[in-house]
Amino acid sequence: MAKFSYPLLNGTQCEGMDFQFRRGPTLRTACRLISVVIPAHNEESYLPGTLEALKRQNYPLMEVIVVANGCTDNTAETAHGQCDRLVVLSQKGLGVARNLGARMAKGELLIFLDADTSLEPMTLRVISGQFSSEHAAATIKGEPDTLTSAFSLIYKLKNFVHRMRLHCGSSGVIICRREDFLSVGGFDEGLEVRENSELIRRLKKFGRYKYIGDVTATTSMRRYEQCGLWPTVWLWIKLWFQTRFGDLHQRRYETVR
Repeated sequence: MAKFSYPLLNGTQCEGMDFQFRRGPTLRTACRLISVVIPAHNEESYLPGTLEALKRQNYPLMEVIVVANGCTDNTAETAHGQCDRLVVLSQKGLGVARNLGARMAKGELLIFLDADTSLEPMTLRVISGQFSSEHAAATIKGEPDTLTSAFSLIYKLKNFVHRMRLHCGSSGVIICRREDFLSVGGFDEGLEVRENSELIRRLKKFGRYKYIGDVTATTSMRRYEQCGLWPTVWLWIKLWFQTRFGDLHQRRYETVR
């Protein structure tokens, strides 16, 4: 285990620890190194399950980078020794955390994974096989962790919208090439809402958006459960219109934990 120091965009240094890359079962087909970047803000409850699901991946070449940002709980302690790289930032910042993780990554492919989202064991293998040179960005099929009829309907609609490319968004997972990501400047760090679709829009100059429906990402329904189903749905509708006709840089996203 080795210490590292890495420059942040503002010129300061962040410190962390390197861990040895894990190697999963050997596959007969050629594989690309995939870097999974997980920004985590006060995620001590969900992050262990997300990391455990990654350990079960049937894929030999992967690294997991956790960027704990602005945490006041035990998120960093939870991730310690369970990932390949752990970085701790004093301030909360989703875009900053994702961009830093991408800059540190060594993989050809980047997967930005929400800390409350778990992947099926074959996910990375399927992504490597289906994300080709003609694609610039992708997401996978989403599924709620609480299988009520209302939540299931919401995700069926969300998956349909992504599959038909009516909206190029994500279900807790964004896939792209590291080279393309760096070329477009990464996430807009001034955006707290709709930052995923804004990044994908810029990435699409390199190729098409792809929906991968053969594997599933199971994600938390805590926002719907705590804020209410219809208020949350109405929030997404308003944000969609504001994206089309306004500027979201001043809009702040309430943290739900």
